[in-house]
Amino acid sequence: MDTRKLYRQVADSIMASIKSGEFKPGARLPSERDLAASFKVSRPTIREAMIALEIRGLVESRHGSGIYITEHPPAQIGADDLDIGAFELTEARRLFEGEAAALAATTITDEQLAEIEAIIADMVKENNRKQTGEMADRRFHVAIARATRNTAIATVIENLWDIRYKSPLCRHMLERARNVGVQPRIGEHRRILAALRKRDPKAARNAMRDHLGRVIDGLLVATESEAVDNARKKADSKRSEYSRRLAV
Repeated sequence: MDTRKLYRQVADSIMASIKSGEFKPGARLPSERDLAASFKVSRPTIREAMIALEIRGLVESRHGSGIYITEHPPAQIGADDLDIGAFELTEARRLFEGEAAALAATTITDEQLAEIEAIIADMVKENNRKQTGEMADRRFHVAIARATRNTAIATVIENLWDIRYKSPLCRHMLERARNVGVQPRIGEHRRILAALRKRDPKAARNAMRDHLGRVIDGLLVATESEAVDNARKKADSKRSEYSRRLAV
């Protein structure tokens, strides 16, 4: 039984095809849809595999055209494990944090609810400043985990958050998302808080799972090559504008 992560299986298979010459430099890879059907995996898994190959310098995205094998792939293609991707991580968070929110709804105190309300206010400020650290977002989710009064649950959820910064693949994917303007969704966090205030476990679970499901959808959109390309063009345009203004 192959115990490698699914995205690694896909990435390693394509790497092998590059080494064997089946995929030649400059060749266009099949579409995400076709690759997903061929490997019998989900679209997010294919996206993680493509980004892993891009990090290794094996493929490149061309605006409006697709994913291509680079003209000059690295001579040494490493098989290092890039760890957990953002889709895989968020899927795990959706499972764990959904149940944590349900439990927290039965144990949370008025003081903890007030703390979470203040954290959402901080999240709004971070969004307005276009802050990229997501510190308030992390505090929000950890506060709910701690409200379960179960140290093991809180530790697991804190560790899942910290993987975001330890895994090279996850870090790269989230950086791409931030570059195209993805920020914590305030309305979704407020719906979670509203369910907690009602002490409604089912509503809290559903609100948390819906929120993290939308995070996955947002990551899919944010890591589209067209979205990344558009963000790059906007950044280049701003740099050119600033250069012109400084030259006056």
